[in-house]
Amino acid sequence: MKPALHTVTSAPALPAYVASGNECALFEHAWRNQLPVLLKGPTGCGKTRFVAHMAARLGLPLHTVACHDDLTAADLTGRYLLQGGDTVWTDGPLTRAVREGGICYLDEVVEARKDVTVVLHPLTDDRRILPLERTGEELAAPKSFMLVVSYNPGYQTLLKALKPSTRQRFVAIEFGFLPAEQEIAVVSAESGLPLDRVRPLVVLAGRLRALKGHDLEEGVSTRLVVYCATLIAAGTPVADAILAGMIEPLTDDADVKAALLDVARAVIG
Repeated sequence: MKPALHTVTSAPALPAYVASGNECALFEHAWRNQLPVLLKGPTGCGKTRFVAHMAARLGLPLHTVACHDDLTAADLTGRYLLQGGDTVWTDGPLTRAVREGGICYLDEVVEARKDVTVVLHPLTDDRRILPLERTGEELAAPKSFMLVVSYNPGYQTLLKALKPSTRQRFVAIEFGFLPAEQEIAVVSAESGLPLDRVRPLVVLAGRLRALKGHDLEEGVSTRLVVYCATLIAAGTPVADAILAGMIEPLTDDADVKAALLDVARAVIG
């Protein structure tokens, strides 16, 4: 079984984030009132960066868990492990966050096994508790604890979807891609490529996003535009950077790639 892929960071310097609406104020109000938050939006639109930004802004440690198919409730809560011949209980990231306070962020929560959401339910209502059956403990979350989960609605299926009974336990904030001018500014700041050279890349990203649901399962993320711009800033020819940074990651189908390259040539020249 794969272990939970998680990281813990103390409150760092404030990560750069460009707000597109009132999401920062909503998140802060939710934290101050001990409300769990669900972030939904396409891959690479800035959900994880937003959580890191808010954790730093609120001065909170951030426990991030990258959810996957093998992630179980025990990966989050903890388990008994052998240490030097003794069997010792070891807290998982969710339990540590509840004990110590801070934000526990479950990225792409629908990828985890179904028993994970059951564990989350007592933390998402007025009880705000985490029962640990293996140790007999019932942990009460401190005021500084906050549960945040995210998912991409575009990838939901009958087998991988949040149940309404789970969704309605969260305050939900929807994310989309930034307006073009804001995205240009973000990509330029992240990559070091001048604004005038970033602009056609963002225009191209918009054209490719319009193909989602037709030739593509998912549109070009802002993250991929940053990667492409970074390659160009490092001296990679534009055509090669677009292929490697914005087209190859989207599809393996040769015909689709050829069609996307035609779109790129029409936009970039």
